[in-house]
Amino acid sequence: MKNRLVALALACALPILPAIAPASAAEFPDRPIRLIVPFPPGGSADPIGRILAQGMEKTLKQTIVVENRSGAGGVIGTDAVAKAAPDGYTIGLPGVGSMTVVQHFMPSLPYVASRDLAPISLVVGVPQLLVVNPAVKAKTVQDLLALARAKPGQITYGSSGNGNSPHLAAASLALRTGVEMTHVPYRGVAPAVTDLMAGRVNMMFADLPALIGPARDGTIVPLAVGSPERSPALPNVPTLDEAGVKGVDVENWYGLVAPAGTPADRIALLNRAVVAALADSDIRQRLIDLGTRVIGSSPEAFAEHLKRETEKWAALVKAADIKAE
Repeated sequence: MKNRLVALALACALPILPAIAPASAAEFPDRPIRLIVPFPPGGSADPIGRILAQGMEKTLKQTIVVENRSGAGGVIGTDAVAKAAPDGYTIGLPGVGSMTVVQHFMPSLPYVASRDLAPISLVVGVPQLLVVNPAVKAKTVQDLLALARAKPGQITYGSSGNGNSPHLAAASLALRTGVEMTHVPYRGVAPAVTDLMAGRVNMMFADLPALIGPARDGTIVPLAVGSPERSPALPNVPTLDEAGVKGVDVENWYGLVAPAGTPADRIALLNRAVVAALADSDIRQRLIDLGTRVIGSSPEAFAEHLKRETEKWAALVKAADIKAE
């Protein structure tokens, strides 16, 4: 009788076991998450990524380890995200170049953003700041354009890589104004800024956070921002529109992505962590102080944004005849 009662008790318990096991296996995240920033330290993407990671940790209750994987204008790091296991433990923070631009002039691109990456959230918009070395005799955008017209091809501009937003901004400026300038691409914004301050290149556009320090202390001369409105971080610097150059909208952005195939519930949780981080007053203010425009979005809204940006930059790449270098 006793044995029969034990057997009956076990039989009643068995249906409960499958319900318990999947719940335990589905817990996420139960180990640190890797956030790949596709650019080296010294630019704007690195501090944005680190601030965002700190904010997301509060919701996820898990460590986020930031890893810089630079090269090829963000392509190497973005590709690393695309090829990672689609389990939510590898995410990335690419920008406009590697997500929507390089595909239009790099036929050997090792990934297709719309196929191989899953949008999580648009994070921030970043105005492009136009600056010159103090040795360049230009105090305004019109001064710079006059020099460029007087010496076709002799004005050089640095960028963080071919097809990234600083390159696109300068190419757009040249296209709109009819001037000829020479592009000097670098592996990231930091070496480009170093050479600008040393006088090895004359000018450049770059994300405002990467230039705000030397722009404020006079090491370089800010001429204009490429966003529709002035930046609160540099309120005395005019927009390109105010400086007499119409139709150049070159705001950069950074968004959070995961490998395609990452489970929808994990994408949703990561999105909630981003949105909560950007709503946190301390995290938000730190990003604003860098010179960014804090956004945050649903995965669906970010996907629509990527479609629009892809079409926008395809037109510029064709008009400016931008090619792989």
